[in-house]
Amino acid sequence: MSKTAYKRFRMQLEMRHLFLNPPELPDGYRWLSWRSLLLERHAQVKWRAFRDDLDGKVFSCLGAPQGCLKLMREIASQNTFCAAATWMVVYQPEPDWPACDCGTIQGITRNGGIGAIQNVGVTPEHRGQGIGRALVIQALRGFIQCGMGWSMLEVTALNEAAVRLYRSLGFEVVEVLYRDSGTGETVAGDDVVTVTGRS
Repeated sequence: MSKTAYKRFRMQLEMRHLFLNPPELPDGYRWLSWRSLLLERHAQVKWRAFRDDLDGKVFSCLGAPQGCLKLMREIASQNTFCAAATWMVVYQPEPDWPACDCGTIQGITRNGGIGAIQNVGVTPEHRGQGIGRALVIQALRGFIQCGMGWSMLEVTALNEAAVRLYRSLGFEVVEVLYRDSGTGETVAGDDVVTVTGRS
């Protein structure tokens, strides 16, 4: 049965000899390290970042608040969840202003000393200021702290800005795969009739 699918890159970075300085955030932004009470806030940022974005089309769960909450619970409940690689960015330009959650990243570990980056999300109104890059570096530092020698992530090929970001940090494409546009599941090349993404 033929399917419509999105082209995705699986990218990998060797971290064994990598040294990363702590990333700086623009004025008015600050870090929040992982605590379980922040789970719903991470889910909200995830939804606001992806609901109208390309990945919200590739993965239907990212286009709905409840889907993002379910996904966040699944990530955080894994015994390989990496709190040191899970961060949120908050915008609060003045101490008496209400804080605005605007960035999220999560990490899990895998066999073989691999840290897997999950869902790098920055809300639209806070993009273009280096927050996504800072989130990835902060997660990589967390993986290194936990003894991981490699980092891996997956990105939609059409998301050219994200692909450029990951390449600039040293990630290389190690596999090309296709995700079903309805379920997000991997589709065999023979089953793809319409592939969304450049070759």
